[in-house]
Amino acid sequence: MTPTLFTILAIGFVVVVSGVLALVSLVNTLITNDELGERLETYALVPTFDTRREGRRSRTFLIHFRFRLNSAFSMFTSEELTLKLMSANWPITETEYILIRVWGALAGFGLGWLILRSFIPGLGIGFIAFLVPGILLNRSIHRRRANFEKQLIDVLVLIKGAVQAGFSFLQALDIVVQEMKPPVSEEFSRVRREVTLGLPLSQALSNLNARMQNDDLYLVITAVNINSQVGGNMATMLEAVSETIRDRVRLFSEVRAVTSQQRFSGYLLTLLPFILVAVLFVISPDYISRLFQPGIMLCIPIGALILVLLGNLVIRMMAKIDV
Repeated sequence: MTPTLFTILAIGFVVVVSGVLALVSLVNTLITNDELGERLETYALVPTFDTRREGRRSRTFLIHFRFRLNSAFSMFTSEELTLKLMSANWPITETEYILIRVWGALAGFGLGWLILRSFIPGLGIGFIAFLVPGILLNRSIHRRRANFEKQLIDVLVLIKGAVQAGFSFLQALDIVVQEMKPPVSEEFSRVRREVTLGLPLSQALSNLNARMQNDDLYLVITAVNINSQVGGNMATMLEAVSETIRDRVRLFSEVRAVTSQQRFSGYLLTLLPFILVAVLFVISPDYISRLFQPGIMLCIPIGALILVLLGNLVIRMMAKIDV
């Protein structure tokens, strides 16, 4: 065995073990209720004299390992990835997310190679396994932001009522945390926690907007910041903002209704060639298979695929109207 091959195997073993431990730490985090306490213990372990010290020794070891693992691979993380994980509210770190993707790709490659006995299928399965966590992360972010947008009007009504009853804005946020469901309660709870730890309210709200990336929320945050600087009746301001958001949502719904025909026409025109090819493969496979033989005839389906995708993109751009 050459030193180069031994080095590659050693690195692969370390990555696989790190991925397994990252998965174990993810499961441990998901079943642990004290999320804030665990994260504080990660950076500041304080010795305790509790009688349950022996029962928590394994968990303390896992916290130490997570800290060392995150420190060792911190060079591969980025602020964009951190923001995505916070937007999705996934209880894992950036390093653990990267290791899970790498470990999944290696496992998929090995599985495909062992089952299909070929390098290319294993490479394809590993590539798909590498893409799956990113797809799940983006779907989680999109779903969470959509749910937040649906709850925003109710949040404004609740805050306005609390302010009219004599509560301060921060006290109104406490009511939102107690009364509303996730993701609104989770996000405003994070805002309250950041303010409690010493961050200015404007910065905490800006962080919230960076996670949710919602135009209506940006309007609310701007109005709250202006009100905190120049003063005025916050209840009246929140009422005006609520009416503006309602009008915007109503207009957006009308635009989607008007452009629905164009959007569904784009979907139909995009899927129709694939459906037709599938039907021809069933009815007359010898006839349609000539298009996919190596040679000049292969340019026809490739060009058709490119033109269909371009047509779908043009239709989507024409039907997209910013409100």
